[in-house]
Amino acid sequence: MTQKATYEELEQQITCLKRQVASLNQNEVSLKESAKRYRILLDSKSEMGIPGELVIRDITTEKRIALSNDAMLRISMALPQYPDLEELLDYITGEIKRLLDTQGALVILLDEEKKEFFFPGAADNDKATQKRVKEIRLPMDSLASSEVVKTGKPLIVNDGYKDSARYAKRDHEFGYSFDNYVLVPIKSYDRIIGVLAAFNRTGGLFKNPDIKLLEMIAGTVGLSIENARFSDELKQSHKELQSLDRAKSKAINHLSHELKTPVSIFSGTLQILEKKLETLPDYSWKRSMDRAQRNVERIKRLQDEVRDIILENESEHPKLLSFFIDQCTDLLEDTLETQTGDTKILDCVRTRINDIFKIRDTGPEEIMLDEFVRHRLEKMSRKFVHRILTIEQVLASTPSVFIPSEPLQKVIDGLIKNAVENTPDHGKIKVIVSNQESGLRFAVKDYGVGILDDQLTRIFKGFFSTQGTAAYSSKKPFEFNAGGRGADLLRMKIFSEQYNFSIHATSKRCKFIPGKTDICPGNIRDCSFCEGKSDCYQSGGSIFSVDFKT
Repeated sequence: MTQKATYEELEQQITCLKRQVASLNQNEVSLKESAKRYRILLDSKSEMGIPGELVIRDITTEKRIALSNDAMLRISMALPQYPDLEELLDYITGEIKRLLDTQGALVILLDEEKKEFFFPGAADNDKATQKRVKEIRLPMDSLASSEVVKTGKPLIVNDGYKDSARYAKRDHEFGYSFDNYVLVPIKSYDRIIGVLAAFNRTGGLFKNPDIKLLEMIAGTVGLSIENARFSDELKQSHKELQSLDRAKSKAINHLSHELKTPVSIFSGTLQILEKKLETLPDYSWKRSMDRAQRNVERIKRLQDEVRDIILENESEHPKLLSFFIDQCTDLLEDTLETQTGDTKILDCVRTRINDIFKIRDTGPEEIMLDEFVRHRLEKMSRKFVHRILTIEQVLASTPSVFIPSEPLQKVIDGLIKNAVENTPDHGKIKVIVSNQESGLRFAVKDYGVGILDDQLTRIFKGFFSTQGTAAYSSKKPFEFNAGGRGADLLRMKIFSEQYNFSIHATSKRCKFIPGKTDICPGNIRDCSFCEGKSDCYQSGGSIFSVDFKT
């Protein structure tokens, strides 16, 4: 072999080596790039126990899982620090915004009654927008969240321009467009109560791992919302109990006003009368006076027993039995005294007891409701001719109802009287009889002062007056704001249970006198807020309705 040939072979080998080195350099660069994503471990004894196994781990996935775990840990630890639900939801949406690197995140809840979405939790780059979002309410069909609520499946939209026209109302209310977003349902037991959302990612698009993260957080959100809801219900129940307690105290004061004052006056009058009768023989007045004094003492005891009932103290049965025995004894004594020498004395005693104590159980009658109401309204109108009121009658022809006439008359008269006493002069009352799908309806609509919401819930429970005890005065019947003991509506409620009809009320408090202590002047012409009747008619009023099944 010549020397020249030897040099050529060496050059070829050198060239080949250079190519191999270049290839190795390229592989090294590729490995370095891959190392950013993968960690390659070669272990003679792997975790699976197989010698020489090559274990490859996705570092990006591991980092994402670690971030998710850290986020869930922080959220879990933050729960006790945020007793207020809105603050907690703001914290959670802030965590989502940070983890997913988005413009913002939302907790979107569904108002099932109004079919609207609202946003109790929000995080946004713009704090003013974050605050404003919480005041927004949007119909279900104006958000893509409605699809998630209906299907229960998460949703990713990475090209928001395609649905910008469909959800134009959403973009207008928020003040910017949603270029991309991810939505997952918030579940509570067996129903979906809302959606957890992240939108406008700063870099890249939303992917399935983002759904997994939001689904984990949505579970915490759903639990927090349910806990807050139960807490709110407990608080509301506590408020109602406090309100009922105040109502009991009010009833006690009311009964004291009704019983204590006249009983004291009557007792004093008896003492004066007794002194004037001392000049007469005892047999002519003493027994009657003693009987009257005993009954005054019984009324005083009755006052104490009513107080005990309201305060949920048990009355003693011996006292109750003694009360009836004493009452019957007095009735017998009174009858014997007035009927001396009459052989029919026993019949008189029985008749007297039956007249006072026997419950009259009259059978149902066939009554044409429209005619009956028209007749009662004609009778009642004579009792408030001194009032300046417009009475509108809308009495449709109806089938018959079967009910005793006495309780029906008391219900109709009571509701008309109630409307008259709560409507100022120059006001209007509408009396309605109509056919409904479920039966017949009698209704009285007044355009008066209306009833406060917390009072309306207790209006049928008895011994409850919408006026304060200090403001109460027993005026003549049918006078404006005449006042009452609160027993009429309770009696109507009892009748409804006995005779199978329903009674209910709706009311709107006059907007010019919204408070409990505000007072209506009693005449539209004296009201500084009303320029005419129409102003008063539109400001408030009540509707009491009675439904009969046919």
